[in-house]
Amino acid sequence: MAKLMLFDSTLRDGNHAVKHQLSAQNIKDYCQAMDGSGVHTILVGHGNGLGASSLQVGLAAIDERTMLQTARNNLDKTKLGAYMIPGFGTIEDNLKPAIADGVEVFEIGCHCTEADTTREHIEFLRNQGKETYGVLMMTHMASPERLLEECQKMQSYGAMGVILMDSAGAYTMERVRKVISTLYDGLNIHIGFHPHNNMGIAVANAYIAIQEGADIIDGTLRGFGAGAGNCQLEDLVALLEKNGTKTGINFYRMLDASQDVMPTLMAKDMGQDPVSIVSGQAGVFSAFRTQVLRAAETFGVDARDIFMEVGRRKAVGGQEDVIVEVAKQLSGQSTDVVSSQLESLL
Repeated sequence: MAKLMLFDSTLRDGNHAVKHQLSAQNIKDYCQAMDGSGVHTILVGHGNGLGASSLQVGLAAIDERTMLQTARNNLDKTKLGAYMIPGFGTIEDNLKPAIADGVEVFEIGCHCTEADTTREHIEFLRNQGKETYGVLMMTHMASPERLLEECQKMQSYGAMGVILMDSAGAYTMERVRKVISTLYDGLNIHIGFHPHNNMGIAVANAYIAIQEGADIIDGTLRGFGAGAGNCQLEDLVALLEKNGTKTGINFYRMLDASQDVMPTLMAKDMGQDPVSIVSGQAGVFSAFRTQVLRAAETFGVDARDIFMEVGRRKAVGGQEDVIVEVAKQLSGQSTDVVSSQLESLL
């Protein structure tokens, strides 16, 4: 098995947990604390990646170039990474400026059955000599065989690895084994996994993914991320080291950052609650949580019912309007009343 690489998305996925309001000081403090800790790269930016700051999915507190430049100025030994979904971001407006700002590692993401949308971007970055990984989101929605087909496309585009996102925290441990082993048998590049913790098994799922051949785990300190959060890197490192796997992580440095810096980034501790558990069970994108709770309050309906119906409709990131539509239907209110209440959701 190749050497394990930990990708740290605390300053990217974590932005979801604070409505994309991480400050330049937050980024500076975190990068200084984690630089040289042994993580492969620290990813920085809006929760939905480069170009995503908007009214629809949330306006970031600072612009992405300020984020990246701040991180670059405070990282010496650890690589700077960025995430982008084609459609939110573009080569001209986002990738080229990010390269100019010193980003060394790129993740290019898409819905789990739409790898073809990443071809232009992966090929561009590889031609620029950049370390580039393809990312498939909401991967609980496709069979292991279909995921392999999509990953093989990314491999053909030049991606150095593929990372599967359990965006909804919907994976069981059995599914992790099946999916990762299928990819391991069918690919010649790095395999990564980005678990969410909606059902409380993100660390266990990451551990099983490693056992089945994954050599990249994308997680965060304190599990700081969308919904119930991500795989908590401190816990995973402790588990791996306890079982004899040398991670190359300066564990005390990681723990110090978790204890000293993370409380200044987080509005509250991550963890499961009834809404997060239902979200994972329903297979709903974790970043929908804030909009679902707001719609439930506005329309006077049960947030759990919204999650279950949104999951049934198989809505994905970028389809936030479905949340309001579902809440409206559940409420049974008239169009006139609904129209007036929509204003409070914008």
